[in-house]
Amino acid sequence: MHTDMLAELLTGLGIDSNVQNQLRLSFSEDNPLPSCFNTSALASTSFMAAAIALAEYCDVNQRGNKGTNASVKRINVSNRYASLWFSKSLWPVGWQVGGMWDSIAGDYKCADGWVRLHTNAPHHRQAALGVLQSDGTREAVSATLAKMNANDVELAIVDAKGCAATMRSLKQWQKHPQGLSVAKEPLIHWQDHGVVDAESTRFESIGSTVNRPLAGLRVLDLTRVIAGPVSTRFLAAYGADVLRIDPARWDEPSVVPEVTLGKRCAHLELDTSAGYDQFLDLLKTADVLVHGYRPGAMAGLGLGTNTLYSVNPSLINVSLNAYGWTGPWSQRRGFDSLVQMSTGIAHQGMLAYQSDSPYPLPVQALDHATGNLMAAAVLHALAQRRNAGRVLSARLSLARTAHVLQGYRQDILHTGFEPVQESDLNPNIENTAWGKAQRVRFPIDSDGIDAFWDKPATGLRRFAPQWL
Repeated sequence: MHTDMLAELLTGLGIDSNVQNQLRLSFSEDNPLPSCFNTSALASTSFMAAAIALAEYCDVNQRGNKGTNASVKRINVSNRYASLWFSKSLWPVGWQVGGMWDSIAGDYKCADGWVRLHTNAPHHRQAALGVLQSDGTREAVSATLAKMNANDVELAIVDAKGCAATMRSLKQWQKHPQGLSVAKEPLIHWQDHGVVDAESTRFESIGSTVNRPLAGLRVLDLTRVIAGPVSTRFLAAYGADVLRIDPARWDEPSVVPEVTLGKRCAHLELDTSAGYDQFLDLLKTADVLVHGYRPGAMAGLGLGTNTLYSVNPSLINVSLNAYGWTGPWSQRRGFDSLVQMSTGIAHQGMLAYQSDSPYPLPVQALDHATGNLMAAAVLHALAQRRNAGRVLSARLSLARTAHVLQGYRQDILHTGFEPVQESDLNPNIENTAWGKAQRVRFPIDSDGIDAFWDKPATGLRRFAPQWL
């Protein structure tokens, strides 16, 4: 199972089989998450794919005589730790992270099926309540939705710029226009932006160190919950300088302590002339841009592809969206839990577990796996830029990651996944902005390179928008 899935991920990344063949790969332990899909395999193989991409970059960098990176020969991924990181890595000491969901977020029974509302962001909540003409209590929302058609609710809320998803079966999704489009998409949309002089690019000219192969890499992070921040957290683990940019109106208190590890978080308003100009200044000397804007949204900010590459011809640009980059839903807002409803995952879980309501994956696996693959895409693009001067961009989606997982259904519904034990936690204390905490041990063990973060998790907008 791991072998087939890993091969599928590496093929999508475009990593040559010779890279994998030169490595000793292994997976340790076997305590899978309870799921009718092989969710734990997705967790461990996505971490392995990112680790292999890092090994590829280190090998290319060593052969280029830039930096002192050791060549990686062995990689082990812990299935258990990978599964735990797909849930949460942060364990506070003497304090608690806020609740994950808004009071009316969740699944509701309609007259003809089920619909899920995602209302964590205030403007998404307002959009849903405006459509439902509700007073905002869960009871009132439930009573209103019980009389409505699920598809009508989904369409009305989406048209109001909110977030909702009807529960569909796997077969319904496979026949749906968007499902058909996603199935035809590559796992990763690669685009080649031409060749630059690799010797003159900023990062390739400064080198790095054995234990910090990404030291000096400048990553502009414009992502939100959860996949994008997971990808840049991975890059920070190996030394990247990740600068996250948020506007004043945005917050995600239940997630920020989890995903800002190793980063500096700054404030800019990109829709103002001052904020836009400051961002362009940062972009000029960035190595990587990671964002989660829907198709056309970056161009709407004056940051379309032509602008990005006119400002920085060597930029590696990696982006994601929810429902794929082709088809009628390519611009639809979405999140992991909604994509699980749309693509048949929650329905298949309901059938497998004989539940009377939607039954999602035990973790937000689409987010985390896509995040790991985004990090792998950055690393593969770095290797290509270092090796041949090729400048690549990559686009991924939660729905296309779901398409991978749907190919690995399992009839054995595992039970007894062990809760976190003290031995699962790294003994080092992280002094976050909210208090002391520990992290689950990192799933990747490779010779010569250890993952660690030199900055604890911090709140948004705490740092100046400037490079180190």
